[in-house]
Parts: sequence; C-alpha cells; structure tokens
Amino acid sequence: MSKHRLKKMNQNTKQEAQEEPAIQNEAEEAKKQEAQEEAPETEQADAASVAEEAQKQLQEEKNKYIYLMAEFDNYRRRVSQEKLELIDTAAKGVINDLLPVVDNFERALKSLEDSEATDAAKMGTELIYKQLLDVLKKKGVCEIDAMGKELDTDEHEAVAQIPAPEENLKGKVVDVIQKGYKLNGKVIRYAKVVIGI
Repeated sequence: MSKHRLKKMNQNTKQEAQEEPAIQNEAEEAKKQEAQEEAPETEQADAASVAEEAQKQLQEEKNKYIYLMAEFDNYRRRVSQEKLELIDTAAKGVINDLLPVVDNFERALKSLEDSEATDAAKMGTELIYKQLLDVLKKKGVCEIDAMGKELDTDEHEAVAQIPAPEENLKGKVVDVIQKGYKLNGKVIRYAKVVIGI
C-alpha cells in the first residue's frame, strides 16, 4: 500500500474517531432534550393528581368539620333544653306542694268571713294570701278559669254531673270543686269541676 493511501486511511479513521464522540454527544443532547420535554408533561400530570387528591382530602375534612359543628350545636341545644326542663320540673314540684296551701288560705278566708273574727285578722290573712298569689304569678303560675265554660278535658276534670240550673249551662261547668293551675302555659293541676246536664 502506498503511503499516501495509508495516510488517507489514517486521516479518515481519525476523522471518524473525532466525529463519533460528536455524534454521541448529539444523541445524548437529543435524549436529554426529549426527557426534558417529557418531564414537564409527567410533572404536570403528577401535580394535577396531587392537587386533585388534596382537593378531595380538603372536601372530606370540610364535611367532617361541618358535621362536627352541627352535632355540637345539637348537643348544646339539647343540654340547654334539659336545663330549662330541669328548672321547670324543680319549680313544678315546689309549686305543686304550695297549691294545697293556697286552697287552705281560700278556705280560711271563707271561714273568716262567716265568723266573728276581727277585721284585722281578716285583712292580715287576705294580705298573706294575696302575697302568696303574687309570688306564684311571678313564677308563671296562673289559675285556670273554669266557671261557666265548656268542658275542656285539656284543663278540666269532670268529677260530677248535675241537672243544669239554666238551659244555657248544659254541658258547661256549673261548679268548681278544686281550682286548677297552669305553670308557664302547662297544666300542673286540672280543675275539678261539676258539669250541668
């Protein structure tokens, strides 16, 4: 082989050897660029799924919070209602115990009217009776008005029936044996009445 040809082959080999790393560099650059182009797409997909998952979790937490607040509000209402009922029940018990005292005061006033007791004794008893009624009224107690009214089983308890003294009193209350009372609009003692027939 000629020197010239050998030299040319060496040059070609050297040139190929120099071009090969350049081609490899270009291939690597292309791969890197391709990877960078794909990375934002996968990163965006990952970010979207993470955001979606976070949104779901946030909604679940909101729902739990709303449920918890509603339950607490119901609990608070229930407890306050129970407290009010307890207070009413306690007051009802004391007031029920005082009603016979009111009845006895009324009997005492009637007997004092018929007796020869002094006016001071009558007035003193009447003042104490009125004071007791005022205290009961302040606590929400009111008397059930029954005389001459139609029988109302929500407020009256019929204990007897008698012939009506007048035609217009048929089916109505003609006498009250024991007064009835309400506490804050609720009957605590039914009025015991006599009905005309």
